Amino acid sequence: MNSRAKRLALPAGGALVAAAVIAAPLAGTAQAAPKPDVKSAALTPSGNAKAIAAYWTSSKLKSAKTFTADSTISAKLTKTGAAKAAADGKAGLVAPTGPGGSKSAGSSKNVNLPITVGKVFFVDDKGQERWCSGTSIQSKYRNLVATAGHCVYDTDTNKPYDNFVFIPGYYQGKAPWGIYVGAKVNTHDDFTIFEDYDYDYAFVNVYNGIKQQPEKEVDYKTYKAHVDKGGAGREDARTVDRQTYEEWTKKGGLGKVDGVDKEDQVGPQYKGAIGVAVETDKATWGKAASRVFGLHDGKVTLHGQELDQDKWPKTGARLEPRVEQLTKNEYEAYKGPGVKQIDRRGNYTVTHYYVIKYIAKTSSAKYTIFRYYTTYVTDAGRLGDNVGGQGVAWNQKLGKKVFTFGYPTQGHPDGSRPYSGQTMKWCYGTTVAAPVVSKYKAQEQQAIKCAFTPGASGGPFLLQYKNSKRTGYLNGVVSLTVDSDNNDRYDRTTTPYFNGETAAIYKHAANLWTGKLPS
Repeated sequence: MNSRAKRLALPAGGALVAAAVIAAPLAGTAQAAPKPDVKSAALTPSGNAKAIAAYWTSSKLKSAKTFTADSTISAKLTKTGAAKAAADGKAGLVAPTGPGGSKSAGSSKNVNLPITVGKVFFVDDKGQERWCSGTSIQSKYRNLVATAGHCVYDTDTNKPYDNFVFIPGYYQGKAPWGIYVGAKVNTHDDFTIFEDYDYDYAFVNVYNGIKQQPEKEVDYKTYKAHVDKGGAGREDARTVDRQTYEEWTKKGGLGKVDGVDKEDQVGPQYKGAIGVAVETDKATWGKAASRVFGLHDGKVTLHGQELDQDKWPKTGARLEPRVEQLTKNEYEAYKGPGVKQIDRRGNYTVTHYYVIKYIAKTSSAKYTIFRYYTTYVTDAGRLGDNVGGQGVAWNQKLGKKVFTFGYPTQGHPDGSRPYSGQTMKWCYGTTVAAPVVSKYKAQEQQAIKCAFTPGASGGPFLLQYKNSKRTGYLNGVVSLTVDSDNNDRYDRTTTPYFNGETAAIYKHAANLWTGKLPS
């Protein structure tokens, strides 16, 4: 059933006359692929591409969460599965290309993972960094990525997600072939408008790759000059304690204080009391009790030994005087407290006298320091030149052997977590009709037996995968992970059926040029 037929289908009990009228024009065009309804939307202007690439630091790549919304379902698998998807024209193929056009991985008994496959990263409408899987595919300008529609376009807000990038060969926070920022997404209208998962695919044109040098911490002046020239950088604001703040600002670092420190007078046995010196005149000091105490880091001492708090003296007790040495000019100008004296050696001194009081500090102050980092980026070249591109196939029969690749990570419904999401995994199976999933209007998908969990969404279904070349023909993208027998374990991975409409949208996207990145 093609997209127009699905839109025109009447509910049960609809007028028979109307059904006959609608069916008539469709019968005469069954062999011709209908003109597709392409929905194209801009993602990132070229001038912002470097900043978007710099946004995705290694730490953000590692901490991003898999996108699980609209990707999992429990649906009973019947004997016939879904309504069988039908070709809407002749079968077709576009050949793949490897990196540089001819490189071989050599023979191997193991599955050589395709370097075209990687992760797509984006920011959802809640501001959370997310990811799915995706792959580079063949195109005129070697700039095209295939993934699931729900990994690019938000059908709730009716717009693409922000900060979309593709990282081929992603491995544990690394981008070995660079970061490719999305320029334009091309989807089927039936997905973006009707949320029809029989069209849950997207072809994304990307800019040339961007390779980042390791971040370098710099002062604010250097950071500002770099960013003003269009360079990538970030500000890191951290909340710290007062001591760290004072040490940082003494070294010339920037910071700010919100709120104030407060203190209140207490008695010597108050829990958390701190002894402080209060300067007084000699006469007042002389009237206090005769014992003379000391202070060290807010603690009371006697004869150099720290006292237990229950032995601290009362407020107003004497503290050791302090003799300050001055120059002659300072001595003559001094008008403050204390006793001035020129001793027998000719030293100009002021003796300061203190008594003790006790305080407790309460703080509402928030200390923040700012650190600045710059990142230098280089143009890594075109996606297809670096990693190659998978071919594309459409209107293929069911019963084909395919590989699917991706980055599953979420646990099974029973709680088991066999995957980390940091490394690529694969499944191999035969395509069959998938379960009907009414929630997502998925009536014509195909599936293979596969225990992938969420995170694999957007990963490729590849026909005729050649282990030595690491290439095959894209015949689908992971759409749903399904628990088909309700045993709390995902056992089917589904894809939309790629038909003539898919091919037309692909061909439209494959001929779009994204332009050069600004220098």
